Amino acid sequence: MYIVIAGGGKIGEYLASVLLSSGNDVAVIEENLATADRLSVALQGRYLVIHGDGCDSKYQEDAGIRRADVFVATTGQDDVSCEIAQRVFNVPRCIARVNSPKNLRIFKEVGIECVSSTTLIANLIEEETLLGSVSVASSLTHGNVTLTEIVVPRMRHHSNEAGILVSSVPMPENSLIAAVSPKDDDNVEVASEETVLYPGDKAIVVADNEVLDEVRALFKG
Repeated sequence: MYIVIAGGGKIGEYLASVLLSSGNDVAVIEENLATADRLSVALQGRYLVIHGDGCDSKYQEDAGIRRADVFVATTGQDDVSCEIAQRVFNVPRCIARVNSPKNLRIFKEVGIECVSSTTLIANLIEEETLLGSVSVASSLTHGNVTLTEIVVPRMRHHSNEAGILVSSVPMPENSLIAAVSPKDDDNVEVASEETVLYPGDKAIVVADNEVLDEVRALFKG
């Protein structure tokens, strides 16, 4: 796949690294010159870094948007860049991270897939890459399954210093902890039985809508 990413911050860099490591071609559009220069050295694989505004059609075209399979906007304020990619360049799929969940409806109305969690989009794109398609974001942002980010509170029945294994968390039926973002870190790690949760970590949970209240109650301090 050929993916164009608007925004080369922590999320954009992580997405680019994951996608490149899976053999995809990636272009990153970054407005900050210092960040763009750093990315041009730090990334590995078949990539292109463009210094410019991702909301400007000129820089999107410089990034090869006309042949892109996916356009990803990562800064949280990208309704304009996604609309340009979709309406002007007819990119088959556009995914945006939005800062406010109330904007999700607006994005969906114009056909832009969206994720409100800062860290969740990294895990979604990683899963899409592993599956060799871009269907995961669509299936997870519609229907009866919800993705939610929950901050792990201080624990009363377990050692806060030692943490608790993900496999030991008594999750309700039809829910699971899919990934973890460590405290004060934007990186996302796919959860395994050996993954340990500590207070302040962010647990990325996949759950049926019917059990969401149970999940939230479980994580209350």
